[in-house]
Amino acid sequence: MPPGKRFEPKEPVHLDLPKDDPISVEELSKCDGTDPSRPTFVAIKGIVFDVGKNPAYGPEGKYHVFAGKDPSRALATSSLKAEDCIPKWDDLEEKDIKVLDDWYTFFSNRYSIVGKVEG
Repeated sequence: MPPGKRFEPKEPVHLDLPKDDPISVEELSKCDGTDPSRPTFVAIKGIVFDVGKNPAYGPEGKYHVFAGKDPSRALATSSLKAEDCIPKWDDLEEKDIKVLDDWYTFFSNRYSIVGKVEG
């Protein structure tokens, strides 16, 4: 399988045009899937994705720990621990940064970009 194809979804996904709206860390934290009146967001490397259509990020989902956060470090190190769900990733080894880049590509092919984390 060609490298670019391995992260494509099995079913076609309609993505909205990417936005670069500033989203504060406080606002991001409110978008954790627990309030049905708010979207569910996950940020990777400061870029915010709307993951609300995937129940895995909802309150009962297996990836809920990532919702409302920038869990770049956790994604890079394949961790589901809440304490690893932090945006600091620039000190990681090259192999972990590659994993994070792969996650970014995976999300980019499935979820609309709605903004950037401020700060």
